Amino acid sequence: MTTTVLLADDQPLMRMGFRMVLESQPDLAVAGEAGDGREAVSMARELRPDVLLMDVRMPECDGIEATRLIVAEGIPTRCLVLTTFDLDEYVYAALRAGASGFLLKKVTPQELMYGVRAVAAGDAVIAPNVTRRLIGAFADHLPDPAAGRPAADPRLDLLTEREREVLELIADGLSNSEIAARLVISEATVKTHGGRIFAKLGVRDRVQAVIFAYDNGIVGRG
Repeated sequence: MTTTVLLADDQPLMRMGFRMVLESQPDLAVAGEAGDGREAVSMARELRPDVLLMDVRMPECDGIEATRLIVAEGIPTRCLVLTTFDLDEYVYAALRAGASGFLLKKVTPQELMYGVRAVAAGDAVIAPNVTRRLIGAFADHLPDPAAGRPAADPRLDLLTEREREVLELIADGLSNSEIAARLVISEATVKTHGGRIFAKLGVRDRVQAVIFAYDNGIVGRG
């Protein structure tokens, strides 16, 4: 099965490099190229690629807004955001907008291909240890448990006690194997719980689940 990828970057040479890497693999195909965010949204709407490799800084409409528009329209394409710096100011905003993860522009070809395949399969590209760093770096953007906040999202009531427990551990940055060891259950069971959690909360992946958990104050600040 071939995974289709749309490239969105205002630098033609960057798009060329990504295209060469991706098309060297029999299971990956570039569906098209966009030079700015507005074009990326339009092409995603038309082509419905599996993955959109999206630069953050683009003219007309940046990668964050483009991601937000794609998610809002219900386009099934998963957005994988490209950023120059590991934890720059745009990363958290991109994830909140609905991106399934992020990669550095200096990624190796192997990391790029892994990221695209992982996102296409429905996983997030941010590993648990990077999730911890991301949460720490953007702690100021997260709700303060001591501050007043609106009532918790009613979707939390849909979770069983065990599912809520798994969600808290996911938000703490634990991997599936670490959660399995902590709860003394199999890794397959953890994955099953994860899938049910994502479905009940209406989130795309692990990263969005982490953001949901922090937004609703069910996770401490470490």
